[in-house]
Amino acid sequence: MISTSGQVGLAARVGPNFGGVGASGTLAEIVGTLLTVVLVASVAMLAVCAIGWAIATASGNYQALARARGGLWVAIGAAALAGGGVSWMNFLLRTGSSL
Repeated sequence: MISTSGQVGLAARVGPNFGGVGASGTLAEIVGTLLTVVLVASVAMLAVCAIGWAIATASGNYQALARARGGLWVAIGAAALAGGGVSWMNFLLRTGSSL
């Protein structure tokens, strides 16, 4: 709101409109399920790559060792992004609703 003196008032609040999207509850369930699948798959890949790294180290295969180590870092990154994405979105929603 702009007052007669030309200053912008702090009374206007802007927040997310969750009622504007039809079936937003279903969308939240789908996103939650997909994030769960990503986390489970990345933890499974983490275990597979760790085992591959151990076997490659024991057999002296340095090319397989490098690939397993790279896969391990990708799995850790995917798990961090999927897990951190939920926290980041919750933070943004709480910040947006508190303004």
